[in-house]
Amino acid sequence: MANKKEEKGITVKKEEDMPEWYSQVCLKSGMADFGPVKGTMIIKPLGYSIWEKIQENFNRTLKRHNVKNAYFPLFIPESFLKKEAEHAKGFQAEVAWVEKKEEGERIALRPTSETVMYDAYSKWIKSWRDLPLKINQWCNVVRWEVSDTKLFLRSREFLWQEGHCVYETEKQCEKEVWNILDEYEKLCKELLAIPVLKGKKTEKETFAGSVYTTTIEAFMPDGKALQCGTSHNLGQNFAKAFNIKYLDKNEKTQIPFQNSWGFSTRLIGAMVMTHSDDKGLVLPPKIAPTQIVIIPILIKGKEKGILKKAKELETFLRNSYSVELDERTEYTPGWKFSEYEMKGVPLRIEIGPNDIKKNQVVLVRRDNNKKIGVNLESLNKKIKTELDNMQKSIYEKAKHFLDFSIKKVSEWNEFIKVIKNRQIALSPFCGDVNCEDNIKDKSGGAGSRCIKEDIKDSKVKCIYCKKPAKYLVYFSKSY
Repeated sequence: MANKKEEKGITVKKEEDMPEWYSQVCLKSGMADFGPVKGTMIIKPLGYSIWEKIQENFNRTLKRHNVKNAYFPLFIPESFLKKEAEHAKGFQAEVAWVEKKEEGERIALRPTSETVMYDAYSKWIKSWRDLPLKINQWCNVVRWEVSDTKLFLRSREFLWQEGHCVYETEKQCEKEVWNILDEYEKLCKELLAIPVLKGKKTEKETFAGSVYTTTIEAFMPDGKALQCGTSHNLGQNFAKAFNIKYLDKNEKTQIPFQNSWGFSTRLIGAMVMTHSDDKGLVLPPKIAPTQIVIIPILIKGKEKGILKKAKELETFLRNSYSVELDERTEYTPGWKFSEYEMKGVPLRIEIGPNDIKKNQVVLVRRDNNKKIGVNLESLNKKIKTELDNMQKSIYEKAKHFLDFSIKKVSEWNEFIKVIKNRQIALSPFCGDVNCEDNIKDKSGGAGSRCIKEDIKDSKVKCIYCKKPAKYLVYFSKSY
């Protein structure tokens, strides 16, 4: 038994070697594995069930916004990619091509779906009555330049949702750009217990072909930011490129406005890094596929009575929670404790002969390992309280870390110190692309995360070039 436990355990500490720790947590918890082709990954049932819960949650959001799910082809003609030059250039190095041509034309595997979707939109949209057109798809995309896989964070193929909407007016379009970003922030906070920074990207970081990009950014314990979702205002750029137009109420031809937005399985990686510890996964109760595991403490000669009570408990709790009963007799309770800690199950229930005599069980929360004796009559209520408290507690812990990591600085020397300390510098910035390149180069890799607010005081100078600052911007290193 001891050897099995050692094989399953995490062999490095999170604070000492986070990349290796993170990889071990993903692999040993059963979340994922590396694929047979370099740069690919396999999402195992535990990891995929978390993705399904994210999908279930966001599909409800889509319905509230009257966005419909659909599916578009994986294969994209090269001519489609060339229609929007800036967009095509932005993905040029990432595109994977099919070896065989179709009618003399090269075929790409989608790096994103603007082109194939907007070609269809140009056929579907004819009148103002066809608008707004709001479609989302859950699919895979391929970014072939990736070779070094970071499970969930970076791979050649990954899963995501991408919404692509078309509107009559710029105001409608812009409103929903920000509405979706708010929904992304809400999903991260309420489901994954991840706090984020939210705002518009700088010009340098704007999505190729869009008017502007908005983003939510999480901050990982190793001092690097992680982009968790983006929402883009495309203006009329893609509509012009793909000949999307309609007749308005006055029978005049108009060009519509568009936005696009998406998040990916990267959210799972953000959750793992933010909450997990040296024992393995820590899953927020609202996202955990199994919220409670029941482990009977089996004593020789009393096994049947203990198992009977454990099964009664499972049946009772299954009405309200996702529950698993571990009836295996070949493993000790201690070994099972370690296994479910590795898998991140939020709440463990221990029940043995002494507990049965006292008409109680012992609850153990995954995040703090605190043991609580609970009378069976008040068990349901206590479980709800502990799960709610755990969800709240791990969010507040992450929020405290994010808030503590933000340092407002206006001098370059202070900026460098903040970045070296693996924190976030909130600093005035001129907005110039070349200046941002210089900041990244001179600071050892710190890039802009998002704009917090505009600066209207001309006396405030840019952190680097000392020209008048336009924005107050979050800077940090990133994944």
